[in-house]
Amino acid sequence: MKSSITLDKYAPVGQIDERIYGSFIEHLGRAVYTGIYQPGHPSADENGFRQDVIDLINQLNVPIIRYPGGNFVSGFNWEDSIGPKDARPRRLDLAWQTSETNQFGLHEFMQWLDKVHAAPMMAVNLGTRGIDAARNLIEYTNFPKGSYYSDMRRKNGAEAPFNIKTWCLGNEMDGPWQIGHKDAVAYGKLADETAHAMRIVDDTIETVACGSSALTMPTFGSWESTVLDIAYDQVDYLSLHRYYGNQDNDTPNFLAQSLDLDDFISGVVAICDAIKARKHSKKTINLSLDEWNVWYHSNDHDAQDAKWQEHPHKLEDIYNFEDALLVGSMLITMLHHADRLKMACLAQLVNVIAPIMTDENGGAWAQSIFYPFMQVSTLGKGTVLTPIVKSETYGTKEFAAVPYVDGVAVLNDAGDTATVFAVNKSLDTPQEFTIAAGDFQFDQVTLSSQFAGYGLKETNEDGHMRLADNTSYYLADDGVHVTLAPASWNVFQIKVQ
Repeated sequence: MKSSITLDKYAPVGQIDERIYGSFIEHLGRAVYTGIYQPGHPSADENGFRQDVIDLINQLNVPIIRYPGGNFVSGFNWEDSIGPKDARPRRLDLAWQTSETNQFGLHEFMQWLDKVHAAPMMAVNLGTRGIDAARNLIEYTNFPKGSYYSDMRRKNGAEAPFNIKTWCLGNEMDGPWQIGHKDAVAYGKLADETAHAMRIVDDTIETVACGSSALTMPTFGSWESTVLDIAYDQVDYLSLHRYYGNQDNDTPNFLAQSLDLDDFISGVVAICDAIKARKHSKKTINLSLDEWNVWYHSNDHDAQDAKWQEHPHKLEDIYNFEDALLVGSMLITMLHHADRLKMACLAQLVNVIAPIMTDENGGAWAQSIFYPFMQVSTLGKGTVLTPIVKSETYGTKEFAAVPYVDGVAVLNDAGDTATVFAVNKSLDTPQEFTIAAGDFQFDQVTLSSQFAGYGLKETNEDGHMRLADNTSYYLADDGVHVTLAPASWNVFQIKVQ
């Protein structure tokens, strides 16, 4: 089969906000305890932060991390997580039916962020709490000194304010599973009033309102319209959450799910712009895909968990090679929307549906999905060019025409390097792939890599998976010609003029 992508320097999609490569840590399962925080572990520092995990996270170049939930936040009292550890209360987490010790809290999170070179995306509890707790929290984190909560922060060891600038107004408040679930009107009013109060304390913050937690929610569309109609002036971003699974063991259909993500993003953009037009507003609402991933492997195990354990093994999907291919396609889809999708959080970062795992023997290792995410977060910087991709298609039970090849091109800020990401979804046929120069002149291929040759159900628990060189390329007058292996993730960098 033959396929191609043409680079057009005069047709940009938009500048990439590197926060699109964010991630997520929730007080859920082993994400925190025995994940990022484990006093007494051989690699732990004086604060209990695991250095082996930090080293892996730093390879991912994650610029922003959402915290502390997730469903957890809707029953969370932030005051439980500050002050002397021996005085912090143990609480029942109703969201995940576990026991929370609060030994890792707000100050620990901020200290740990410095180690992984990331900024915080903090969520406030709009389930069991609301305006008062949120305005007190931002006073604690962002006000310099001289007030009750800012001086409490200083007493607890942080003289300088944390200056948290990105705030999620609750989590998945459209979901009936959420503690404190509300209808769109009630949530819209609460989000509007909470954001207003927080901005009085710090008018430099950005806020993220809850959109639909899935495209399949019965209130999808009407929820977004109602919430934005009420809270438009106080909201900067609208959130989306999307997970996929291969429960039916139908790999061609599973790999096609990136088309569903594309529809979801496009639909929410249209709703945001419709409200903007109706309000005659000059303000544009952008999107935060602050939960996304593959999630289904651990469902059966989680259903059997005993309640009220401390940091049990929950949502510990062990990812295989086909999961990495879909994650790669989802990243490509996200870049297609770089003009409006400005933040995203791979959910989650460690142990819980995560690219990084820790094991019972004290080790830490990278899952299959680690590799495409690492390459995009490292190399996908600059301006996305409008994707002109030609590919044959196939049909599945859910999708009539699925391109065999997903692709996107990014031009760096200096304008001298183009990076192309591509997935070949054909399970048995290579692609003769052309990267057409278009209006560019190609000088040199500086990177030609592939993640290929593994069984679809193969996992990386023993650490054998590697990125490899793709030496099949050659440079011609019309562009770069290369063979994409069946079922492969591919990255190319080209010096251009």
